[in-house]
Amino acid sequence: MRVGFIGLGAMGQEIVPRLLAGGHQVVGWNRSKDKAAPLLAAGMGWADSPRALTQQSEVILSIVTDAKAVEAVALGEDGVLSGMHPDAVFADMSTISPDASRKVSTAFREAGHVMLDAPLSGSPVTLRQGLASIMVGGDKAAMEKAAPVFLSIGPKLTHIGESGLAVQMKISINLCLMVEVIVFGEAIALAEKGGVKREVAVDAMLKSVAASPVLGYRGPFILEGKMPDVPLADVTLQQKDMILALDLARKQGSFVPLAAAANEMMNACRGLGIDHRDFVTAFDVYRRLGGDNT
Repeated sequence: MRVGFIGLGAMGQEIVPRLLAGGHQVVGWNRSKDKAAPLLAAGMGWADSPRALTQQSEVILSIVTDAKAVEAVALGEDGVLSGMHPDAVFADMSTISPDASRKVSTAFREAGHVMLDAPLSGSPVTLRQGLASIMVGGDKAAMEKAAPVFLSIGPKLTHIGESGLAVQMKISINLCLMVEVIVFGEAIALAEKGGVKREVAVDAMLKSVAASPVLGYRGPFILEGKMPDVPLADVTLQQKDMILALDLARKQGSFVPLAAAANEMMNACRGLGIDHRDFVTAFDVYRRLGGDNT
């Protein structure tokens, strides 16, 4: 299929090669063209605007930083909506609030076009492993039309429900993921202070019933010298998603005490000046509060 891809950051750098490998013709756009260089070398085409990209595409995907960026690329003067063909499908894969997503999808619907919310659950690691999953909110027939594109990205595709419900689910999943990673650090810090060597504690945890895919690739980051220079998701990025969860809970009247505690751990990371690291660095907060300042 002819695919337009908007947003060539860390996730876009992993998604586009999978689309190319799946046999799709891909044209990309990003605010800064320099990020496109490796993808252009791999065979991706380039468009000078989201509108120009959309005019060449059957399926348009975007994955950008926040709701403001989604609105800009989708509804801006030279945005996706201005270049949509009648039978094209636009799917935004960004993690934004359900209300923000519905605002964009409503504008598309009123103009006679289809917009899906299609967030991805995974990381650059799971994308490379071919294990990412995609959740879709909105028109199911449109999802099925775009399915060959989605399934080139990851093997698990789920229709969650009406517009906005896929991002609702993604925020809920990220809440669970963040709490899980933080409590992993809490448990390892407890074991280590009691005398268990850190590497032994991590190994035992990852062999236990408490192990999970995210802990499998992120847990070892807390070992000496293993924290990656380029984080999978730094504290600021991950906290953005937790703030989305807390705001959603406030609006719904949902009780989320663990989410609130996890957010405070991210605040503590920022206070210690370690927020540039992958958010599993919350372990270091527990370690320092336990008296280890090495």
